[in-house]
Amino acid sequence: MTAESGPKLDLDSECLAREYEELSATRQVESGKHLLARLGIAPGECVLDVGCGTGLLAQHLAELVGSAGMVLGLDPLPHRIELAREKTLPNVSFDVGDANDLSMLAQSSFDVVVLNAVFHWLPEKTGPLRQFAHVLRSGGRLGISTGLKGHRPLLQEAMMATLREPPFDAHSRARESIVFRVDAGDMRALFEAVGFTPTCLEVVETEQHFPSTETALRFSDASSFGNVFAHLPAELRWQARARVLRRLDEIVGPGGFVQKVKRLIAIGSRR
Repeated sequence: MTAESGPKLDLDSECLAREYEELSATRQVESGKHLLARLGIAPGECVLDVGCGTGLLAQHLAELVGSAGMVLGLDPLPHRIELAREKTLPNVSFDVGDANDLSMLAQSSFDVVVLNAVFHWLPEKTGPLRQFAHVLRSGGRLGISTGLKGHRPLLQEAMMATLREPPFDAHSRARESIVFRVDAGDMRALFEAVGFTPTCLEVVETEQHFPSTETALRFSDASSFGNVFAHLPAELRWQARARVLRRLDEIVGPGGFVQKVKRLIAIGSRR
């Protein structure tokens, strides 16, 4: 993995996709609903859900736009699109697609573009933002909920600390983190550079609750489509997982594993 290429997509599997479906319902989807509320999705609107995963948030979008509206969910991971397509709704469709190339979609064909827990996976931001501007009508809204630069949740801190230790430190990645976060200043500059007027730049802090540290690590692996320990030789991956869990178990409370998460909510209007 390199900073330019971003995380690997071919590590995903049907098992990881199904785990993501199970574990994201009370986490990623809930943060996505907060974003949709801020966007004010209206009946009859056409919405593009970029990085839709297994389609859980798209189901909620379908309710918001109603029978007169339309939702298209795109994701670059075929296993997740297969699960999304099992959700048969008359006003929702799903396809394999990449945020870097939306040329298959007509110009000015959407009222809203949504990215929930997706933007931090994109190494290069300007190209995708130009793609979103192309498919949005004038005055259309772009809504992004993404990890905040400078904030590392407890689980990420434990993983990064573990990977700095031997024998794992002998297998370094091109960059320490596998995500590419931005802060409000970065997002404002990006919006203005590609033709969006920022209408909301808000940092939101929430808590993620997991019944165990093992569940939290499963969620991290599923939401990163297998990239957390992928740079390690196969024989070291389970050792790294075990060490991360030992580190977390030293601090976990009796009610399970809880970590604070800071997200950036960014909404822009296409000029």
